[in-house]
Amino acid sequence: MSQSPFDSLFKQYLEDFLAPIGTVERQYEIPGETKYVDVWFRPNLPIQESIDDLGLLRKIIKSPAVIEAYSNPPSRDEVDTCLLKRLWIKEEERRQRGDLPYPQVEQPMLWIIASHVSRPLLKSFHAHKTRVSGLYTLGPALRSRIISIDELPTTEETLWLRILGREATQTQAIDEVVNLPPNHPRRNRILRLLRAWQVRLDISGVRDSFIQEVFMAYPQAFLDMERETETRGKRSLVSRMLQRRFGTLPTGVQVTIEGLSYEQVDRLGEALLDFQNLADLQQWIEQLG
Repeated sequence: MSQSPFDSLFKQYLEDFLAPIGTVERQYEIPGETKYVDVWFRPNLPIQESIDDLGLLRKIIKSPAVIEAYSNPPSRDEVDTCLLKRLWIKEEERRQRGDLPYPQVEQPMLWIIASHVSRPLLKSFHAHKTRVSGLYTLGPALRSRIISIDELPTTEETLWLRILGREATQTQAIDEVVNLPPNHPRRNRILRLLRAWQVRLDISGVRDSFIQEVFMAYPQAFLDMERETETRGKRSLVSRMLQRRFGTLPTGVQVTIEGLSYEQVDRLGEALLDFQNLADLQQWIEQLG
């Protein structure tokens, strides 16, 4: 079954976040129906992995979740279909439980995540605002939520969802990810995921308006990330070569090497071939000024 570029990115992106804390099934086929769910998620209970940094995504993982995504504003018919998918899955889960009770808290929650949601659509479903701007809830019995990404506040709580937005919303979010500390547990994983996705689309020759927007938002971020990763690798290699020749390096020398730029590491890699002893290395460092 063919997928749009946005569908592919969305499903892989959510799987990266949710797989450590539950079962994630992408493009899940509803039994007995020719319908597919973008992501069907069932959390492991109790949740062992820390989820403190997930922000708004924490709301999604509290119960089994039917997750549907739209890069464009969804229509009323599309929302109707999403509601039906939740009911189909609910019924399938009920059948599998047999006579066992099916507590409300364990019933699947529908999450519709869209770059933008129109006011007429929200009004037609009597969607209610919540304390979080951009997060809407339908009637309690429907167990359904709608997230309009472009309305989400620009906070850490919403960062990982705003990356799936469009235009200025997405650009802002990617800038925030790039500016996270290099050792942030999710920063490089997300940038690598986006980079891998971009490479696959380049190879396949796929192009559409959504992809063009995304590519405009983060090419420099990828270049910076790749340069940073390559520089760390070169620093590590140069340090090992120096230690093999001169033994354990003084702490000050090691700290200096860890702070060298991409170009400086390259120059050190060439210069170390001429070093006769540790004093030559220290003299080279002093010349850096």
